[in-house]
Amino acid sequence: MLANYIKTYPVSIFLALVIIVLSLIPFPDIELAKDVPLADKWTHMVMYAGLSVVIWWEYWRRHRTMNPLRVFCGAVVAPIALSGMLELLQEYATTTRAGEWLDLLANSIGVLIGVVLGLVMGRFVRSRSK
Repeated sequence: MLANYIKTYPVSIFLALVIIVLSLIPFPDIELAKDVPLADKWTHMVMYAGLSVVIWWEYWRRHRTMNPLRVFCGAVVAPIALSGMLELLQEYATTTRAGEWLDLLANSIGVLIGVVLGLVMGRFVRSRSK
């Protein structure tokens, strides 16, 4: 079963692993980012919107119809759960990172943006298959 997920969602899994690594390694302060208000939160939103869009893209690549429960679990619950887990790990398992509720909120907003884009992708996929 795990092999099937790896075969079906390789880019999504790779991006999730990249997000995990970036979330747990020490990260230097970037001077340019200090000029942009909430740059950290925008980065979180973009990362999770990107992950969500890729999950949807890989889903639509393999399926012509939507299984709402499967998509909800895989493209909404899983990325938000990953985000929450990483925020907890940052707070309690690292000495160089801190978990933040606003990061979790930004990540969740990113996932929801990905949901909207994923549904739009689905409309195109379904209209092309008719």
